[in-house]
Amino acid sequence: MNKKILIVDDEKAIVDILNYNLKREGYDTIQAYDGEEAIEIFNKEMPDLVLLDVMLPKIDGFSVCKTIRQTTNIPIIMVTAKEDVVDKVIGFEIGADDYVTKPFTVREVVARVKANLRKWDSATSTKKEDVVVENKHSFFEFGPLTLDTNKYEAKILGKNVDLTLREFELLKFLATQEGQVFSREELLEKVWGYEYFGDVRTVDVTIRRIREKVEKNPSIPKMIMTKRGIGYYFEAN
Repeated sequence: MNKKILIVDDEKAIVDILNYNLKREGYDTIQAYDGEEAIEIFNKEMPDLVLLDVMLPKIDGFSVCKTIRQTTNIPIIMVTAKEDVVDKVIGFEIGADDYVTKPFTVREVVARVKANLRKWDSATSTKKEDVVVENKHSFFEFGPLTLDTNKYEAKILGKNVDLTLREFELLKFLATQEGQVFSREELLEKVWGYEYFGDVRTVDVTIRRIREKVEKNPSIPKMIMTKRGIGYYFEAN
């Protein structure tokens, strides 16, 4: 069955162009033009991914994202005209997986849709397989940090850490390649799964959120380190 995508935007022209191009890629699409309608259609249609504008009539996109996250972890890509990093922090905080800033290219949106669906499919298929077979290499320990890649669980000194799927994937990627420095562009490609489109702040915001959750003092990190002028790396203590 084709993947179903819910497009939510109050600008009909944007909905039309996304609808047309995503259908050309083989996806089924449904549309909503305000936040209230988006929640109603989401509950009825249960799409595989949501393209969600922030500035919506009736109920804003952030509130819609929060509502969706109460029942499912399917990929949510926020779409907005705002370039403020604060918006991205809020979006990731409430569970958004990705962010696209208007004006965007259709190629960029399609690439991010594909990458997020591919990542989601990989995560869900892994969980299904683990019901039958326990992967003996699923558990990793890095100083105070432990990662269970079967259950997508992270713990600091035995205490659960609430990470989104994207945060977990980025932390796992860096931790399992301890000491290796990756540029923001490389992390976009390796973890997000798409080419560099000019918004490396997506990586910075996600790193910041992870640090706030796993570091004792996020302003003086001991695990997720910055290599000035280059990128990030993981160091176990």
